[in-house]
Amino acid sequence: MNMTKPILRGIAVVCLAAALAGCGPRDSGKPKGDRRAGVPVSVAAAVQMPVDRVVTVVGTLFAWDEATLAAEVEGRVETTLVDFGSRVNAGQVLARIDTTTYEALALAAAANLARAGANYTNAMQSLRRVRELQEQNISSAADLDKAMADAGQTAAEVKAAEAAEVIARLNLSRSQVKAPFEAAVSERVASAGDYVKAGTPLFRVVNDSQLKLTVQVAERYGAEIKQGQTVRFSVDQYPDQKFEGRVELISPAINTGTRGLTFAALVTNADRKLKASSYARGEVVLERNAPTILVPLDAVVSFAGVTRVYIVQNGQARARQVKVGRVLETRQEIRSGIQAGEIVVTTGQSKLYDGAAVLLKSADGRVETKSAGATAAAPKSGDKQP
Repeated sequence: MNMTKPILRGIAVVCLAAALAGCGPRDSGKPKGDRRAGVPVSVAAAVQMPVDRVVTVVGTLFAWDEATLAAEVEGRVETTLVDFGSRVNAGQVLARIDTTTYEALALAAAANLARAGANYTNAMQSLRRVRELQEQNISSAADLDKAMADAGQTAAEVKAAEAAEVIARLNLSRSQVKAPFEAAVSERVASAGDYVKAGTPLFRVVNDSQLKLTVQVAERYGAEIKQGQTVRFSVDQYPDQKFEGRVELISPAINTGTRGLTFAALVTNADRKLKASSYARGEVVLERNAPTILVPLDAVVSFAGVTRVYIVQNGQARARQVKVGRVLETRQEIRSGIQAGEIVVTTGQSKLYDGAAVLLKSADGRVETKSAGATAAAPKSGDKQP
């Protein structure tokens, strides 16, 4: 048998396997693809725009005026004329307390005053007659002294009766509980038939035509809060609607517990949409149209607690650590780290490192062939800003 052909076939198979296993040319050790060609990225320019500088605040809406109306006289509640939710005008009667009794007391006081006045008139006439007789040497000095004493006593009685009559009329007025200002009744405490003493709560009322939003800001902003500044806020009842107020009250002291400054904004609530004691979230405008650096949201990368952006310089990506502020729609406020006009990377950051070469993508997604350094320039004045 001829064994030469099978042996040759075996040698060929072994050589082929050796070639596949590495007998062929060795790998040069270079990464696949040429890193010098650059990482394809999209870019945008950092722009400076006038934006209000604000501080976020949360707080509570309180009624500008609120009061607990208590009984000023003692007696039985005859009737209550309003209930919670009722809107009342200043001076409107809300309840009556034993008015019949206080009307009678006022009439009695008026009668006592009239009697005292009559006694005083009679005493003055007697004094005048005694003086006339004294001039004629008919009346004695003792008679004159007595007439003068009677006149003085009746004058004092008139003053006492006048005071008692004023008190009686005042109590009669107080027996009718009246609203101190235009308000809404938030709670009715007493009911008809209740016996109350002076000081017993009857109603709680709030003036909700004006509210005050009371909030706190961190101590470091204390010097920047000033009267007249705008406060914009929203409430849970109307989450998509913005309301405004003006800073009116500023505490003269820092709260030692929270290390914050308390202030209140006056909020006009003519349509009564806002409810007292509502929770509000908003912001106080510290500075109008402050120059602000903005970049697209996609340009900001956060990892391991570090926030950075990549800027393009001379065809290379350079990592910059930045301090960010608010998110304004599709843009991120940059408080420090970059300047207006610098070119930031918006896509492709996952493949970048400091000093990596980059190639810019065109608007249709194609990679430009010319150097990134030549194309990564600040946009011209006529270009549309991101």
